[in-house]
Amino acid sequence: MANGFFNVPVAINEPVKSYAPGSVEREAVSAAYKSMFNSKVEVPLYINGKDIKTGNTRTMSPPHDHQHIVGEYHVAEKSHIEEAISTALEARKSWSQMPWEQRAGIFLKAAELIAGPYRAKINAATMIAQSKTIHQAEIDAACELIDFLRFNVQFMTDIYMDQPESTSDAWNRVEYRPLEGFTYAVTPFNFTAIAGNLPACMALMGNVVLWKPSDSQIFSAKVIMDVFKEAGVPAGVINVVFGDPVMITQTVLASPDFSGLHFTGSTHIFKELWKQIGNNIHNYKTYPRIVGETGGKDFIVAHKTADAKQVATAIARGAFEFQGQKCSAASRAYVPKGIWSDVKKYLLEDIKSFKMGSPEDMSNFITAVIHEGSFDKLARYIDAAKSDSNAEIIAGGGYNKSKGYFIEPTVIVTSDPKYTTMCTELFGPVITIYVYEDEAYTETLKLVDETSEYALTGAIISKDRYAVEEATKALQNSAGNFYINDKPTGAVVGQQPFGGARASGTNDKAGSAQNLLRWLSPRLIKETFVTPTDYRYPFLG
Repeated sequence: MANGFFNVPVAINEPVKSYAPGSVEREAVSAAYKSMFNSKVEVPLYINGKDIKTGNTRTMSPPHDHQHIVGEYHVAEKSHIEEAISTALEARKSWSQMPWEQRAGIFLKAAELIAGPYRAKINAATMIAQSKTIHQAEIDAACELIDFLRFNVQFMTDIYMDQPESTSDAWNRVEYRPLEGFTYAVTPFNFTAIAGNLPACMALMGNVVLWKPSDSQIFSAKVIMDVFKEAGVPAGVINVVFGDPVMITQTVLASPDFSGLHFTGSTHIFKELWKQIGNNIHNYKTYPRIVGETGGKDFIVAHKTADAKQVATAIARGAFEFQGQKCSAASRAYVPKGIWSDVKKYLLEDIKSFKMGSPEDMSNFITAVIHEGSFDKLARYIDAAKSDSNAEIIAGGGYNKSKGYFIEPTVIVTSDPKYTTMCTELFGPVITIYVYEDEAYTETLKLVDETSEYALTGAIISKDRYAVEEATKALQNSAGNFYINDKPTGAVVGQQPFGGARASGTNDKAGSAQNLLRWLSPRLIKETFVTPTDYRYPFLG
């Protein structure tokens, strides 16, 4: 099937493979994992189509086995960043003029490479680098990245087809130009798909990109670049650099040709980047576009009519999948007293059944957090909860970093709705629950709205439609992605465009045409067929 514009294939979501015991895909990813885990890869910078080895290297280790080295990456100096900028600007002369269908063909090919020959490799790399279970790797590195690449092409054609009205004497048309200059993609550790999409979506729209992945995701970022190379992304269009984020960012933002920032990461860093861009505003040739998705203090609210088992499952999945390191992970929950005992019973049963360890063992549901800094931060908050009089740990509370950065899935129950872990983003397998009086639902919704600076995701679970309606209205500004009778995680490209407001970002909705529009600078062209030869209008007589 096609969408009618140059016969572009209609985008459909990539099916998630099961990886059930004995399946072909399970065997393939197991073999890829073993091979990559026991090899040592060297990751160079990638500038102007060339591998750049600086000689200054750092090692890469899996979070679940931090003494084991799986490779090293090269660190950029300022001269490399300047070279990446200059070569990107040179590449722009050709890339920005390349017909859109040729650009589309490259990224559709990239999607098929990931769906086929690279699937096991990119999943295994994500399991190793980010300590994701095979299911979490599959829905991220394979399915979501494939979806981004396919749907972005469809969104692009939808945008191009949006044209103004014309008349018999004038033809009006909009040219969707890429931004003038170069763009900067700063990507996080937690989603391989985001790491691939941020530079790719800008490049698809005709922009040239300097991409700085997270140091903790470079191992799987290399696979993304290998895919882009094989798909035919021309030299200089996407340049990849690693190293000191302060030096890299200062060099990028000092360039008069900087035209856009596509960012996913912490709120603090995003605000600092915004401030730097503001300070440099008089130096730029154009006003830079700033798009960012940052932190969250995501919530689950249960109504007294909610099914206790559904609430427990939403908490177990929403808080603890990928060790709570999703931007959308549930980290605070509000449960009415009337169903709390049942919710607690089911939740503790679920947590007791969790297995924790290396993702290579596919029976594990919990693996390690990303690095020692994250581990130490989480341990401090857990220790504080153990001694605080207004908090009780009812599950987990243990941690060990002797081999990997393992934090037990931890549930804190507090009598204080403004307790520190109800308000502070932790980014780990810790959820804090406040038990409220059944009749205090309206007041609790107000509490949910006022407790956090963030507004990324949230969920309401209720059998009462009036209660659902009340929550939907009361929490209108509390979450950019709001879920009814579901956990607050798991947005799918093309189905749930993702992003939040307040301190959670600019809400430009990754996985939608809205995001792609940010990387365009439209030009209206009016062509008059019979040009006037007399300045006089009829009113002059």
